[in-house]
Amino acid sequence: MKPTKMRNKMIYRASYQTKSKQLGSALSKDLQKKYGKRSVRVNEGDSVTILRGEFKGVDGKVAEVSTAKSSVAIEGVKKEKTKGDKFDVFIHTSNLLVTSLNTEDKWRIAKLEGKDPRKQPKEAPKAAEKPAKEEPKKETPKAEEKPAKEEPKETKVEKKSEEKEDEN
Repeated sequence: MKPTKMRNKMIYRASYQTKSKQLGSALSKDLQKKYGKRSVRVNEGDSVTILRGEFKGVDGKVAEVSTAKSSVAIEGVKKEKTKGDKFDVFIHTSNLLVTSLNTEDKWRIAKLEGKDPRKQPKEAPKAAEKPAKEEPKKETPKAEEKPAKEEPKETKVEKKSEEKEDEN
């Protein structure tokens, strides 16, 4: 196969899983030492630094990940349209450096640490404390209050006809 066909197949016509794997970005030196890996897939909530392009040197959190564009939107990185509207700028993940990870996903952290996430001990379920049942309060019958009758609202047609009569 020609190189251009191979490139198109690998980048532009790749499956969803392959495109997801292509969203990797370099880890900072301290994270490389901690996890023993050089790169990681970028997720929402990760803190990153932009290494290349117009926004070089900007730090921020990943706001949105786009597998279709193979890039991410970062909080605080926006451009302005001529009408004044602002929109997110998507930056390719190869131009980013991950400085801190979003640790909410326990599976992801276990994989980074080299552990088998399936064999991780599950956290004990939290004991759901049930509040003591309160006795229903007995309601005393009250005199039924009837809402005051409201006068029918005037329509626009009636108002206009009244205004015409006043003028004559």
